[in-house]
Amino acid sequence: MRLRNITGSREVIAESPYVVQEAVQPRCPGTWKEIFGNQNPVQIEIGMGKGKFIHTMAKEHPEINYVGIEKYSSVLLRAIQKMEQEELPNLKFLRMDAEDIAKVFGPGEVDKIYLNFSDPWPKDRHAKRRLPSREFLARYDVILKKSGRLEFKTDNRELFDFAVEELEPAGWKAEIITYDLHNDASLMEGNVMTEYEEKFSAMGNPICKYVIYR
Repeated sequence: MRLRNITGSREVIAESPYVVQEAVQPRCPGTWKEIFGNQNPVQIEIGMGKGKFIHTMAKEHPEINYVGIEKYSSVLLRAIQKMEQEELPNLKFLRMDAEDIAKVFGPGEVDKIYLNFSDPWPKDRHAKRRLPSREFLARYDVILKKSGRLEFKTDNRELFDFAVEELEPAGWKAEIITYDLHNDASLMEGNVMTEYEEKFSAMGNPICKYVIYR
């Protein structure tokens, strides 16, 4: 269960220089290269959790700008704390609901999207809330450049099967699909693990991954 109620977390977020604040967000579409102050590609992680994955990616790839998106203040707080310990100029955070993703990124402004261990929303009536659903794929289609890719990892086989089934009706195609990432040496090259990936793989859970495009 994610941490959601840490007293003072919203105040810390509101004052953090690493977070693009809500008052600024309506002006963000089409301006991310101005926000970062360079022309580097922009990659985003939706539902970044405590930020281990995206912080590591930003550290290893200074030539790429990264934006981590997290809905819950108390979880985002952990990512801010990582940045306070090791500041990276090519990493920014957004606290927002992923449903509004097209309100902060312009058409084709994002080069790659990462979804890592997303909330499975197991009840059928909540299927539209799942980040790899066709409803969200339609949102990603707007902000992702035409040559861009989306990567999704999870240990939840039911969620992964659902995600794969959503591709065709949403107009996306799979470039890579694996149901056991950690036993594929070629795909593990350069793989950066999230907190959940470390936890679940240590328990012996197979990690599923796809890379998709339009």
